[in-house]
Amino acid sequence: MIDIKLLQKDFDYVTTALQKKGVDNSVLNNLKILASTSKQKRQEMEDVTAEQNVLSKEFGRYKKENLNITTLQENINNLKNKKQELEEEVRVLEEELNSIILGVPNMPDESVPVGASEDENVVLEVLGQKPSFTFEPKEHWDLPNGWIDFERGVKIAKSRFAALRGDGARMERALINYMLDFNRERGFNEWYVPFMANSNTLQGTGQLPKFADDLFKIEGEDLYLIPTAEVSLTNLFNDEILEIEELPMLLTSYTPCFRKEAGSAGRDTRGLIRQHQFDKVEMVAITTPEQSSEVFLKMVNCASDLLTSLGLAHQKVQLCTGDLGFSAAVTVDLEVWLPGQNKFREISSISNTADFQARRAKIRFKDGKKNTLAHTLNGSSLAVGRTLVAIMENYQNEDGSVRIPEVLKKYM
Repeated sequence: MIDIKLLQKDFDYVTTALQKKGVDNSVLNNLKILASTSKQKRQEMEDVTAEQNVLSKEFGRYKKENLNITTLQENINNLKNKKQELEEEVRVLEEELNSIILGVPNMPDESVPVGASEDENVVLEVLGQKPSFTFEPKEHWDLPNGWIDFERGVKIAKSRFAALRGDGARMERALINYMLDFNRERGFNEWYVPFMANSNTLQGTGQLPKFADDLFKIEGEDLYLIPTAEVSLTNLFNDEILEIEELPMLLTSYTPCFRKEAGSAGRDTRGLIRQHQFDKVEMVAITTPEQSSEVFLKMVNCASDLLTSLGLAHQKVQLCTGDLGFSAAVTVDLEVWLPGQNKFREISSISNTADFQARRAKIRFKDGKKNTLAHTLNGSSLAVGRTLVAIMENYQNEDGSVRIPEVLKKYM
């Protein structure tokens, strides 16, 4: 979450940054009032405490010198009552302030281009060669190879679920293993983590409270199916103080991901692009503030090189302020070329959240004698189902069969 002290110290700077992310002015005005009032009441409480301490010392002297303590005792009691009243006021104000701040997004980095929507994102680089075909390439759901069974996926669950069979299932598994091996060779330590998380964990990375409607909740339990391994990997170090020598810490994990896609009604209703359940290999990094920019580039390049190794043309896209995710300070998306759709589609999103998640999750490191908030970063490497789609469309033959990328042959 954003820094309350920075909010109180330089409200104009914070609000200007948040306005670039589309935060409503009514929310910002409410924050300003609460931040100012809570700061004022806390100062009053500290002044009363200081005065109470002075009188308490006087009380000891009065007793020692056998002086009349009636008036002094009355003043001390009045201050004690006043302090209790102010403590309650401060508690209520700060609880309300924290409640609002948990729903306020991260401030964009100053390097992020200002824009209102994805239309103002900036293409940084296009890599690889788009394939050419002697026939009209099909979209993945039209390929007659039987890899994807949408009807049985719906029968088992509901819409936006699919089943994979035969070589489709084998390629899904091959991609997971290849991605994990690729990341491990780049210095990422592999983890296997729970596919469920509690509310404190989801609050730590910013999914709760704001995005509760997108999560699958386990009835009767403080547990949710995870929407991404970012949640589990980052919160492995929730409320911990790390040694500076451990950083940067690079982590990778495969998990299925579960999302209701509550805000995407009518979008990508066909195919594997937007499912309620999908596989993903994730990268997470925990760094010092000084390391995070360099590690961010390392993560972007790792995901990009992975796509290159699979022979998939793609582009790097810098997200503008209006398209940044809730927790992100800066994001670069990787978009893969899908010839069946004749367009680039997102396959990875790499974000530096700076200290936003670390403040929520209390992830710190020992820097000399003081504890400092870490920076956390996350990124897909890659969304496995979308990679399967990209291979099906880019490596398709006229008869509907699909060639296997060279690097996957040893896995299949």
